Amino acid sequence: MQQAISTNKKIVMSGIRPTGFLHLGNYFGAIQNYVKMQNDYECYFMVADLHSLTTHPDTKELKQNVYRVVAENIACGLDPQKSAFYCQSHVKETSELYLYLNMLAKMGELEKTVTFKDKARQNPDNINAGLLTYPVLQAADILIHRASFVPVGKDQEQHLEMARIFANRYNHRYGNVFPEPHAFNYNQALVKVPALDGSGKMSKSENQMATLYLADDDTTIRKKVMKTLTDNGPTEKNSVMPDYIENIFLLMQLVSNTDKIEKYTTDFNEANIRYGDLKKELAEDMVTFISPIRQKTIDLLNNEKALKEILEIGSEKANKSANQTMQIVRETMGLNY
Repeated sequence: MQQAISTNKKIVMSGIRPTGFLHLGNYFGAIQNYVKMQNDYECYFMVADLHSLTTHPDTKELKQNVYRVVAENIACGLDPQKSAFYCQSHVKETSELYLYLNMLAKMGELEKTVTFKDKARQNPDNINAGLLTYPVLQAADILIHRASFVPVGKDQEQHLEMARIFANRYNHRYGNVFPEPHAFNYNQALVKVPALDGSGKMSKSENQMATLYLADDDTTIRKKVMKTLTDNGPTEKNSVMPDYIENIFLLMQLVSNTDKIEKYTTDFNEANIRYGDLKKELAEDMVTFISPIRQKTIDLLNNEKALKEILEIGSEKANKSANQTMQIVRETMGLNY
């Protein structure tokens, strides 16, 4: 039986692009919070297939990519009965609101956005209008549900600020319809999962051997972890821990038990640590953590009927919310003739 989303909770909205494979950083940086949110808030989680067209116009693999994103998120704990998990293109009203908000957006401010400048520099032959107005569509995704909270990373804060600007411009011109959406992270510091080579954080596209993907098999996980950067170990007790060794301990804190972490911390402080043993333990703990997610994802990908049903349930909830918003929008704009 389909469970209705509660209407007396604050609304959370977030989008996930169907490009690349989800990795450990996605899980601990975002999905882990999504799983918490679905119990406390009215949540709309969207697969951003339209957004992906701005940089990936070839749609041959889009359907499979959308299904994979859905399967991986469900395998990580998202419950389609508690939250609306839907595909962006299945909510047609978003495109209508996108059109109206474009009338309130200024060319100059869109051209100055960091992501537009970065994408234009990376793909000079594909500077399309969709890329320029990406923040407007993103604002429409959020405002269509009149969301109060949006879990975003640092790289998306400028777009969220623009969503607030467009909401305020609309409210000032036509009437108070949209709340100001704000960033949300459970009042905790955002988790940044370090890359295995110590060169930054894990990424969907950069250095795949330094990233642990939720689709990696056990052998690949062990191989990647064993290649993490180490040295000959401290020569004196209570030495300062190098960044790349600290990264290994940060990874252990995500998946290993406290006793194990304390043991190897003590070994390091006593200048008696064996990094080979440390990495073997970490590799096994990563296998234990990732393998159930990978298997559940595989099972879901082999059941297209179940995936379509998940998206249909989510789309029904999302469209109900979007229809309610657009009725108010058309009325306040005077487009209800």
